[in-house]
Amino acid sequence: MANTTAVYARVDTSLKEKAEGILSQLGISPSSAIQMLYSQIVLQRGMPFESRLPEHSHLIDISSLTEDELAAEVEKGLAAVRAGDATPADEAFAALRRKYDL
Repeated sequence: MANTTAVYARVDTSLKEKAEGILSQLGISPSSAIQMLYSQIVLQRGMPFESRLPEHSHLIDISSLTEDELAAEVEKGLAAVRAGDATPADEAFAALRRKYDL
């Protein structure tokens, strides 16, 4: 048997459950999935997927805005709605659910 060692990681409970549900359907144990990830990191000499900032870097963290800055951002949003340049909320949420498999 190969020389093995334990890997311990803290993972969000919901994320763990969703991931393990998918792995189970694929017939892959969590340990095998981690082994596969580590193997790919070694083979690729880095993460086996792109690690980059989202394309929408214009997103704003509203918690860092002053009251006046927040009011200005809200006004921009209202102006977009008035101009017909907005996506209905149900369509926007549906798109997010599809994109992130929620």
